[in-house]
Amino acid sequence: MFSRKPARFAAARLAGALMPGRGAAVGPLSLEPDEAPALPTPEWVRLKPRLAGICGSDLALVDGTASAYFDPLVSYPFVPGHEVVADVVAHDGYAHGRHRRVVVIPVLHCAVRGIAPVCAACAAGHTNRCERVAFGHLEPGLQTGFCESTGGGWSTEMVAHPSQLVDVPDDLSDEAAVMIEPTACAVHAAKRYDGSHTAIIGAGTLGLLTLAAIRATSDATGPIIVTARYPEQKRLAKELGADVVCASDELPRWVRSTTHSLVVGDQLTCGCPRVFDCVGSSDSIQQALQVVAPGGEVEMVGMPGNVSLELTSLWHRETAIRGVYAYTRADFDTAIDVVRSAGLERLVSATYPLRDYTDAIAHAANAGRRGAVKIAFDMRSH
Repeated sequence: MFSRKPARFAAARLAGALMPGRGAAVGPLSLEPDEAPALPTPEWVRLKPRLAGICGSDLALVDGTASAYFDPLVSYPFVPGHEVVADVVAHDGYAHGRHRRVVVIPVLHCAVRGIAPVCAACAAGHTNRCERVAFGHLEPGLQTGFCESTGGGWSTEMVAHPSQLVDVPDDLSDEAAVMIEPTACAVHAAKRYDGSHTAIIGAGTLGLLTLAAIRATSDATGPIIVTARYPEQKRLAKELGADVVCASDELPRWVRSTTHSLVVGDQLTCGCPRVFDCVGSSDSIQQALQVVAPGGEVEMVGMPGNVSLELTSLWHRETAIRGVYAYTRADFDTAIDVVRSAGLERLVSATYPLRDYTDAIAHAANAGRRGAVKIAFDMRSH
């Protein structure tokens, strides 16, 4: 349970600055007796989570580094966890003996909130851009796992709207299924890929999944260059289809070589038409602008916090920074195929029971240096 406790939030920020993930022990996150939230309307269903992943956005909250921008878009206290594979425990299909194992599309858009008519974004099918995430019959919350009304996956019971449920094929393990939601993010990003030279900055979960999604859904004519910091990240990036894997400080040299750029100061004169930033730091965004081609676009797949940037090149070279947030239902359908074809269950490095949440969060926050990718909570013994 994540509560609104400013003093503990400040303590988490200090502890997280000393060691990533340490905010879990001193911050506003606590292990509480599980109380199932009420069904918002009779059509909603109850879920029993099986596995629930730990995401970078969760870690930002735990360590107190999440942007204040999100504060009006969440409601306290909330149960985290939006990467969820679960069993349906109250549904017509279940009552007739049909077991349903599902993943959750966590976006709390107009239809989920009982809002009619729906907003313009939802009407156009862009539910990830919903304009009403703080309205309707639910408390504010941009997604399940950030909303008091729904609960979240770091629990033994939560609730969901039927439109949020995607059935998991029988041939996929729970470990594969828990990768569907983050892979849907990557599929949504991969739609921006134009087939030519590209760079992916970062080989954590999002970077590796974006690489896998591009390889599975596109015909790449140019090389894909991926920056990776740790040996396991480098190995997985090569396995998932990177043409070049390099350290971050080597990226400009590789992009210059493959795009035949010149260099003026630190700026490449040419570069990649698309650069996928899967980190979201000041340094990573600045580097993305350094290696993107004139008229090109930086795709922000990783969630940025408060960053400081030199943006003169954005103006001079007519480049763009574009946010890539969440997904649509179609992205989930594609993500299932990507998870299956790329064997992405191998990215689940470790699972923990809820009682060991501080250890789990510490592992997730230091996953790269510990040779891990995705860490998840395991509720299957409950």
